[in-house]
Amino acid sequence: MERAAIVSVGALFTLGLAISGALAARQAAIPKYITAGVADSARPAADTQRDADRKPAECLAFAGVKPGDKVAELLPGSGYFTRLFSVIVGPAGKVYAVAPGRPENAAADAPDRAAAARAIAADPHYANVTVSVLRAKQFSLPEPVDLVWTSQNYHDLHNIPELDVADFDKAVFNALKPGGVFIVLDHAAEAASGFRDTSTLHRIDPEAVKKEVLSAGFRFEGESRVLRNRSDAHTAKVFDPSIRGHTDQFMLKFRRPK
Repeated sequence: MERAAIVSVGALFTLGLAISGALAARQAAIPKYITAGVADSARPAADTQRDADRKPAECLAFAGVKPGDKVAELLPGSGYFTRLFSVIVGPAGKVYAVAPGRPENAAADAPDRAAAARAIAADPHYANVTVSVLRAKQFSLPEPVDLVWTSQNYHDLHNIPELDVADFDKAVFNALKPGGVFIVLDHAAEAASGFRDTSTLHRIDPEAVKKEVLSAGFRFEGESRVLRNRSDAHTAKVFDPSIRGHTDQFMLKFRRPK
């Protein structure tokens, strides 16, 4: 009995060491400049309160962003990642917040969909941010970049009338430097559902995304599972209170060959 207890305690101790070691290894894999970016005191509370769900350090480490990089963030929304990119790439880097312009024939009082990005670019703390307006469904940048990033928005490209997303991906390919990276992070749909749920549930099948992006000439580099959630049945709209903020999300990494 005593021997069994000793063995049990030993096993628990070994397990504890293994867990501690795994945690230490994960933390060591996140560069200090990313940790510092996430810890930046200028980040608004609305952003930091979402960190537990969005796991920005792990996501950005997987993307490989680093000081001096030029980054294009496609459809930046409220700027959650825009601010992080700005601090991480630093003064030697550049961030292009690629936001949609006003729709054609929009009313004079229609909201400016790039307003949040413009506000960030006007803040001296984020002086390396420039707003690049997405016009006429064309993706183009003033210069080649190291990283194109889009989070929770790729599915929306399929909801833009008359937009050929495969052609759009080719434009992303051309906007990258040789060896540059394209990250697609989005809400997962049911397996084999393709693009069926992009406008209803605001989800997309990761395998369909992979096939589409690869058709533009990219090489698949891998997937991060840090935001996967097995308990998500993939049947609820991503804004449903039962799943909002906790959807099963995939993160795919593609590279333009050198």
